[in-house]
Amino acid sequence: MVIVVLVAAAQLTGFFIVAHLHRAGAVTEMQKQLDRAADQLIRVVARRNDDLARGASALAFDDGLRGALASTRDRATLRSALNSFQGRVDAGLVALLSLDGELLAETRAAGAEFSGYRVLQQRADQSESARSTGYALVDGALYSLVAVPLQAPDIVAWIVVGFRLDAGFVATLKRETGVDIALEANGESLAATPSKGTDFEIVHRRLGLLQGSAVDVVLRYSRDEKLAPAREMERLLWVVFAGSVLVAALIAVAISRGVSEPVRTLAGFTQRIAVGDYAARVALARSDELGQLADSFNVMAAGLEERDRIRDLLEKNVSPEVAAQLLRDGGALGGEEREVTILFADLRGFTALSETQSPRELLALLNRYLEAMSAEIEARGGVIDKFIGDAIMALFGAPLGQEAAADRALNAAVGMREALERLNRTLATEGRPPLAFGIGINTARVVAGNIGSKRRLNYSVIGDGVNVASRLQSLTRVADYDATIITSHATVAALRAPNPFTLRPLGTAAVKGRQEPVTIYAL
Repeated sequence: MVIVVLVAAAQLTGFFIVAHLHRAGAVTEMQKQLDRAADQLIRVVARRNDDLARGASALAFDDGLRGALASTRDRATLRSALNSFQGRVDAGLVALLSLDGELLAETRAAGAEFSGYRVLQQRADQSESARSTGYALVDGALYSLVAVPLQAPDIVAWIVVGFRLDAGFVATLKRETGVDIALEANGESLAATPSKGTDFEIVHRRLGLLQGSAVDVVLRYSRDEKLAPAREMERLLWVVFAGSVLVAALIAVAISRGVSEPVRTLAGFTQRIAVGDYAARVALARSDELGQLADSFNVMAAGLEERDRIRDLLEKNVSPEVAAQLLRDGGALGGEEREVTILFADLRGFTALSETQSPRELLALLNRYLEAMSAEIEARGGVIDKFIGDAIMALFGAPLGQEAAADRALNAAVGMREALERLNRTLATEGRPPLAFGIGINTARVVAGNIGSKRRLNYSVIGDGVNVASRLQSLTRVADYDATIITSHATVAALRAPNPFTLRPLGTAAVKGRQEPVTIYAL
């Protein structure tokens, strides 16, 4: 779809640009054509005036005209001479004026007196070239007039010669320029070429008249005629546009079929990866970028599957918190000092129990016991540091800091005692002897971190406080204390007030490896 839209947009943009350029070029060319036609009209009139002026100058050699001028100035004789000259030069009208501007004779039929002759004669008399030209409306028709002197050899008279700008004139001009021409005066048409169509590019010119008014020259060029090639080009571009869009649509369908299916396959694969199905693999037998992407996905899935398997195995051997820290820190050796509460739990009579059961049965029973105890510890936020045979070492406050770590440890111990009672009731229904344990709890500042070698690590805590917790667990074997859970004064002091636990003071006890005795309590 995107490809089709892009192709369509590009084609439409190109179409409008080309169409605009063609139309703008056509309009510009029409304007130039009209300007050339206007210039051509002036040149044709000037050339015709020159021809008439040269012919008029030749009248000085006409014996009849000279004789009539020199003797009686008979109007009939003069007019006859002018009519003869008019026929020879194909003029529209000829007039003869005296030196003072009096009309001596003219070839036009009787009509209203025309004052333009005298204006031309005065202009010519004042001109260095002794010649003047102008436009005039004579008897409702437009004429171009030229006044020249009649010399024999001095100027004896002025002759005015003109030709009519009529329908024949504009028709001839249209054949030369291809432009329609109309001559109008006071809103009335004097001469015009027939025009086809209604849409025109128009240029106006004004011809000043000897009478003081003007004639409008309207030059028109049919836009339909001039824009026909441009419109033909536009039609061709529309065909090209439609063909391009169709081809783009077919290509887009082909590409989408070749791309969308692999993309959907990859999308489904990522969804399976997102829900943890790292065994999924993408099968795309392609050598292009999608095939390379599929191969990369498969490598990624294999890596995630391996990482998940390692994490799963790691979490089964250490607590999830320790596993997360090992994966995060990369298992670097070293540690940090922090205050933690250590819980040691030891199963009583395990050696005697092992003598009465097979190894398989003993292992199954031990796992049931450890499972029940671990659940209570982890439910309170504790971390199983390690299993030492039938013993459990748990931490509260490491590897992640915790609030009320001492409270959590004592709650875990109470929960373990209740879980053991539930387990013993189940064992009784199976005809098995009950189990018993002893728990020691101590709070101290220790060093927590990865201990071992570069090849084998174990997250644990070390310090005098760990030894004290282990020794307190051993004191639960002393009959005089009559206690299964013994905690140190340091743990009691770390409890959050108010203290919800029932504690029985046991006094002080000497702990192996310590010179100072430890104040202890039974929980």
